[in-house]
Amino acid sequence: MAEFLPMTKEEMAARGWENLDFLFLSGDAYVDHPSFAPALICRILEAEGYKVGLLCQIDSQRPDSVRALGEPRLGVLVCGGNLDSMLCHYTVSKKRRMKDKYTAGGITGRRPDHAAIVYARMAKAAWPHLPCIVGGIEASLRRFVHYDYWEDKLLPSLLEESGADLLIFGMGERQIKETAAYLAGGAKAEDLHHLAGTAYLTTDVSSLKDAVELPSYEAILADKKLFAAAHHLLSLEQDPIRGRQVVQKGRAAYVVQNPPALPLATAELDAIYALPFARDCHPSYAPLGGVPALEEVRFSLVSSRGCFGSCAFCAIHAHQGRIVQSRSEESLTAEARLLTKLPGFKGYIHDVGGPTADFRHPSCRKQSKYGTCRDRQCLFPSPCPNLDADHSEYLRLLAKLRALPGVKKVFIRSGIRYDYVLADKKQDFLPALCRYHVSGHLKVAPEHVVPKVLQKMGKPPKEVFMEFCRRFAAENERLGLRQYLVPYFISSHPGCDLNDAVAMAEFLRDSGLYPEQVQDFIPTPGSAATAMYYSGIDPATGEPVFVEKDPHRKAMQRALLRYKDPSNRSLVLEALQKTGREDLIGFGPKCLVRPPAAETEKSEARLQRKRGVHKEERPLEKTLRRKASPQRKTDKDIHR
Repeated sequence: MAEFLPMTKEEMAARGWENLDFLFLSGDAYVDHPSFAPALICRILEAEGYKVGLLCQIDSQRPDSVRALGEPRLGVLVCGGNLDSMLCHYTVSKKRRMKDKYTAGGITGRRPDHAAIVYARMAKAAWPHLPCIVGGIEASLRRFVHYDYWEDKLLPSLLEESGADLLIFGMGERQIKETAAYLAGGAKAEDLHHLAGTAYLTTDVSSLKDAVELPSYEAILADKKLFAAAHHLLSLEQDPIRGRQVVQKGRAAYVVQNPPALPLATAELDAIYALPFARDCHPSYAPLGGVPALEEVRFSLVSSRGCFGSCAFCAIHAHQGRIVQSRSEESLTAEARLLTKLPGFKGYIHDVGGPTADFRHPSCRKQSKYGTCRDRQCLFPSPCPNLDADHSEYLRLLAKLRALPGVKKVFIRSGIRYDYVLADKKQDFLPALCRYHVSGHLKVAPEHVVPKVLQKMGKPPKEVFMEFCRRFAAENERLGLRQYLVPYFISSHPGCDLNDAVAMAEFLRDSGLYPEQVQDFIPTPGSAATAMYYSGIDPATGEPVFVEKDPHRKAMQRALLRYKDPSNRSLVLEALQKTGREDLIGFGPKCLVRPPAAETEKSEARLQRKRGVHKEERPLEKTLRRKASPQRKTDKDIHR
C-alpha cells in the first residue's frame, strides 16, 4: 500500500522535503481512501508532481497551528470535510451530536463550526500573500447567499465570510489540476477567474456578458420570497454544457460563479481511482481506534457519481451534477481484487454504488451534446419518454465482481431508485438483485405516501412504491428467500402537516411496513426543500408551501410514523386528538393507540400480576389481548 502523505515536519523530512507546494487544511481526520475528499484531491496533486501535506482538525484557538508544516510554495487548500461541519456537529433538534464519525475515536468538538471559513481565515492571516482556495461540499453548497438552519438566519456567501481567493464547487478534480498548473506557472489568484467550476469575488461586474443575476443578499433579507426565486434561477444554470455565469451581490462584493466544470470521462475517473491510497486512517489515530467513517466504506466500491433523481430535500445533484459519470468494469474489478487482499476482508463487498446505486450512465443520450433539460426532471413527476432505463451494464459488472476469487457476496447498500427499476423494460434487474445482492434487507426511500407531500419532495406516487413492494415480495417468494425492504421516511418535510403525518401512519399500519427510525427533515444548504423551508415558497412553481417549524408539532409528526413505540404514545394521542381522528384511538384493528384510561387500567393489571394476583382476577388483560390480536398479527410482517 501507499505511504501516507505527510502530516508532520518529521514525515516531510522522511521524504526529503524542506517545504510543501500545497498545504491542505481539512476539517476531517486524515483517511487515505478514495471515498474521502481530502485524500482524493491530495493524491491527484501528488500524481501531478506536487509536494502536498495535510493539517487536519487544527486547533482554531491557536492561530500558529496553521504554520506547523511551514509556508507552502504555491498555496493553501481548505476543505471543511466530507460533510458540512454544522451537520457533523448538530442534530435536527440543534443538539450537539454525541459522535463525529469523521474524527478519530468518534470524538466531537475537534473541528470548529463553519470549519471551511475558520480555516481559510487562519490561512489568510498567516500568509496574506498566498492564494487560498476553498472547496468541498461545505464550500460548494454555501457559495451563494444561503440559509443556515442551526443559526436560523440567512448567511452571505462562504467566499465573503472566509476571505478565500477562489472557491471550487462540485467534485473538484478537474479544477484542482488546472488551478495547480496555473499557480505553478506563476499565475496569481486573480488570473484564475476564468476557470469552469469556480467562483470568485469582485467589485466590478461590468465586463460580464450574458450572466444571470440573482437577487442580492440585502434584497433577500428584506423579502424571503426572493430566496426561493434565487434558488430557482441558480438551479437552471447548474449544467456544464448549457449553464451560464451567475452573479449575486453580497454584503460588500459580487460573487461570480462560472459554469460548472465538464463531467469526467470514464478514463479520467478510472485514473483517479487507480492512484495509490493507503486505504486506512493515519497511524497517529490508532490509539483512539481509528476513524469510524472508514469502516462504512473500507470494503465498498464507488462505481458512479452524479444523480438525475433530483429529490427536493437532497443537494447531491447541486454538488455532483445531474449527469451520471461512471467507472469502467475493468477499473472496478481491479479495485475489487485489491479489496480481497486487504487485512480483514472476509469475502463480502459491502456496496457497489454511488448517490444512487443503479444509475450507471446518463439518463438519456442527448445529455452529452445538449446537457440536462431546463424544463423537466428525468424521473419526476413520471419517467421522461427519453429516459434510458437499462441495467444491463450494471448487471454485467455485478456478475464479474461475484465471480472474482475470494469474493463470496456482493451487496448493494447505497440504495436504488425503484421507479427506475420498474421503468426498465427488460425487467431482469430485480431477479438478480434479490438472488445475489440483498443482505436480507434492501434500502428503499419512498420518503412519504401523501400525494401533495410527494409532489414537494419530487418523489414518485405511492402506487409506484407499492408496485415495487409487490414485485420484490413475489420475486423473493419465487426464490424461497426471506428478505425485506427497509423503507426510509421523512417527517415534517415542507408541504407536510399533521393530517398528512396521520395518513402516513395509517399507511404504515395497513402495509405492514414499520420503520425503526424516522428522519426529521433537516434544511441543509443547497436543496430546494431548504429554500421552501426558509421562504415558504416552492422555488419551481412560486406557490406558497406549508412549513412546520414548531418543535412540538414536528415531534408529533415524527411520533406518528413510529406509533407502536410506547415512548411515543402520548404524542400520538395528542396528534390524533388535534386532527379530530379519535377514531384511531381504541382497540380495533384500525386503531393506532389504545385509549388513555384503558392503558392506565392495563398498567395497573400488569402491576397486580407482578404482585401475584391470580389470572382469573384480570379480565381486563384478557380483553385487551383479545382486542389487540388483529393488530399484533401484522407485527410478523414488519419489514425491518
